[in-house]
Order: sequence, then structure tokens, then C-alpha cells
Amino acid sequence: MPAMLERCELCPRRCGVDRSAGALGFCRAGTLPRVFRWGPHFGEEPPICGPSGSGAVFFSRCTMKCIYCQNSPWSWRGEGRDIAIGELTSILRDLALKHRCANWNLVSPTPYLPAVRAAAAPLIAEGVRLPFVFNSSGYERPETLAEYADLCDVALVDLRYASDATARAASSAPGYVSAARAAVKHLWNALGPLDSDAPGRATRGVIVRVLVLPGHADEAIENLAWLAAECSPSVHVSVMSQYAPAFQALDTPPFDRVVAEEEYAEVTEAAADFGFENGWIQGFESRDASSDLVGENMAPGEGSVGA
Repeated sequence: MPAMLERCELCPRRCGVDRSAGALGFCRAGTLPRVFRWGPHFGEEPPICGPSGSGAVFFSRCTMKCIYCQNSPWSWRGEGRDIAIGELTSILRDLALKHRCANWNLVSPTPYLPAVRAAAAPLIAEGVRLPFVFNSSGYERPETLAEYADLCDVALVDLRYASDATARAASSAPGYVSAARAAVKHLWNALGPLDSDAPGRATRGVIVRVLVLPGHADEAIENLAWLAAECSPSVHVSVMSQYAPAFQALDTPPFDRVVAEEEYAEVTEAAADFGFENGWIQGFESRDASSDLVGENMAPGEGSVGA
């Protein structure tokens, strides 16, 4: 059992519980990785997907609790199944060799990083190796990112809030702003700009996602300003309009509505003003798209591990 689980401090909460003895912290993750679904995934930014899809593994038990979460059945309630390290190895093997995916896309993997490393080790020893995409809410510790740098070739990371009060109210994430900004800066310094191979698949670097939230366009703008000043306008940014109210947000203003066109325009104009040259601006018409990408964007028949 990895020593890091004996006093778990993998995420910024630093619960300090002994997961190896069965204690549960805020995320309620156990010792084995709990996986909700896996398979080729086509709902990410183009360099992440490639023609054969991104090899996504959706882990349960997120370290945040977003009131608008489209994925609450597994992120909040922990649906999925605890799998042995060897089964995770088999999943990674199939994504690489059977499906020929562009990468191993670890979606919210932080509670399970020791297990992922153990599962990938025999494949890497055999010469089976895809780029790892570290797909994260941004609520991370730089110390953990440094410890598990071998599991992060490409960072696909959110920069969600610029106010700790909003982060606490909407995601139960104390200290989100300083944690996420420190994580993004660490990743930028470690990985740098996005690099791709000849077919256009990302091999290394950073993509920062900025999801515009209703009533909080000012925070998206503040984060873009910080990103341009503290990292670089050359960072690939993905500005998204797709927020749709779900779960507890349906009864929680202003999260109970979609983003207004005027709000989104303020953010996209700010991105241009700050000099960002790389990335993607989602069309405003995408605002009604569900961010629950698992079903319709997962290759048919692949990867459900059950409840």
C-alpha cells in the first residue's frame, strides 16, 4: 500500500486520513481506484481526441462537490466499481492497443494517482506508452503534481473561480483560487506550450479551460487576466459557453440559468484583449450542450464498469 495513502494529502484539502486502514476523507475514495466508465472519448478539444478518440478513464469520487455537476452520480455519489490494479492495467492496455487511442485521459484521477502509476508500470516496462492527459478541475497541490509528473504529459485543467467565496458556495472547495492558480503555474512551468505530433495529437503541454458561469463572467475575465500576466498569452485556452444548470443548481440562483449572451461576449472579448492567440472559443450556440459527455461521446459498447 503506498505510504501516501497512510496520511492522504493528495489534494489541497489535505485530510490526513489513513486510507490504507479504511478511513475516508472528504472525497470518500478508498484504496482501490473506483471507475465509472472508460473508452474512446470524442468530447474533448481536437488535439486531445485525434481521429481515434481520447482514451478516457472516468474516476469516481471527485475532490470537489459542484452544485451544478452533470456527473454527480459518480463524482458525488460514487457510482462505479472498485477495480483491482491489474484490471486498470488491462483497461489501459485496451485503450492503447485495441482502440489505438491518442492518449490515456485520466479524468479526475487525483485520489487514485498511486494506483494509476502502479497500473501503468508494467505496460511502460513492455514499451506500451501513450501520453497521459491529466484532466482536472484545477483543485490540485503542486507538490502532488510534481510527485506524479510521470502521469501528466498534457494538462487539461480548469480555472473555474476567481473568488474563494464562490468556490466554497458552488463547489465546496476552500482555497480554490490560490490552489488552482498555483497548480496552473506549476504545470505551465513544467510542461510549457502545447506540442503536437504530425497528425495533430497533443503530446505535451497545457490547455486551460475557462467555463463561463452564469452571474460570474467577471471571474472568468479575472482568471484570463491572471493567466496572461502570470503565465503567458501563448497558453492554449478553451473558453466554454456550454454551462447548463443541473443537480442542485436547478434551485440555486444564479446557477439555475444558462449563461447570457452578453455575459459570454464580455469574456470572449476579454480573451482577445488579453492577447490570447491559441486555443478555442466555443460558439455561444453550444451553451445548451450537456457537459455529460460520457454517453453520447463514448464509443458505443465500451467501458461501463457498472454501479
